[in-house]
Amino acid sequence: MKVLVTGGAGFIGSFVVDALVARGDDVRVLDTLLPAAHSGKPDYLNDQAEYQWGDVTNPAVVARAVADVDAVSHQAAMVGLGLDFADVVDYVHHNDGGAAALLRALHARAFRGRIVLASSMVVYGEGRYRCGRHGLIAPGPRAAVALDAGDYEPPCPVCGAALAPEAVPEDAPVDPRSVYAATKLQQEFLCQCFAREQAGVTATALRYHNVYGPRMPRDTPYAGVASIFRSALARGRAPRVFEDGGQRRDFVHVRDVAAANVAALTVEKPYAGPVNVASGTPRSVLDMAVALAGAFGTDAPEPEVVGGYRLGDVRHVFASPTRAAAELGFRASVGFDEGMREFAQAPLRAPEISPAP
Repeated sequence: MKVLVTGGAGFIGSFVVDALVARGDDVRVLDTLLPAAHSGKPDYLNDQAEYQWGDVTNPAVVARAVADVDAVSHQAAMVGLGLDFADVVDYVHHNDGGAAALLRALHARAFRGRIVLASSMVVYGEGRYRCGRHGLIAPGPRAAVALDAGDYEPPCPVCGAALAPEAVPEDAPVDPRSVYAATKLQQEFLCQCFAREQAGVTATALRYHNVYGPRMPRDTPYAGVASIFRSALARGRAPRVFEDGGQRRDFVHVRDVAAANVAALTVEKPYAGPVNVASGTPRSVLDMAVALAGAFGTDAPEPEVVGGYRLGDVRHVFASPTRAAAELGFRASVGFDEGMREFAQAPLRAPEISPAP
């Protein structure tokens, strides 16, 4: 099978490339090496893959990349919350514009095959909650006045009672609450439209939860919380944990995410629609910071719970892995403690554009 991996020089994409090459697949990579994530060509590139350097939004570049491929793993994207809303044009250009250009190029060559899209759990907004009186309920955005007072848990919007968070399934309502989240959901919709109109195409949207592991970019606001904490430890600084550290997430290792991509590309009956990619074992953000600091070394500073919040953040969101197991045969295999020990010692990738520490 000949597979195009867009963003295949990046954090997750490079592991997808390695997994496909190990299977014996013919792998082509298209990557623009965005300065926000790369200072140049990384040293971990797989020498058995073909690399084309260019922007997926460029019609000539992407037309060349999609020629004669049997399947596509679309990983190329700007990720994370970024700096502020001023990033909106870049996010829409790279994420939605990139997906649109890729799909147009596939349409032009009458592509018939599987598309696997790197989506994200951020499309859910807050996760799934249950009120003892009102059952499943959507709490809505947390009020700034409550957050300022240190009231981080979202209450029931009907009776004001405490809510119990639950694992979120793929059929939960979507509620993107950041520019990045909005672009990820739009990418899903674009792929669905293409698959409906193009006979023989199946589009699977893998909703990654909090991915971590080697090759993450460091010292950048476009990385996840695990990378931000790891970067702080590398500078001898304590990881700064917002709110009270009780935010629950699902931390899934990048090798498991790569395995999920391979499963979606190769499972006998292709699955159309969204699939959570998660470990199935939620942890608090403070749990992760403590585990990472403990694995970093005996001299590592302990995490500091600093309060505060970011309006784009949600309180709890963690996944049900049931659909991934049933439809893709995928189950995460890297344990939390094992993964954090490896990540604590793994080198990170330096971006070209880094904010002051």
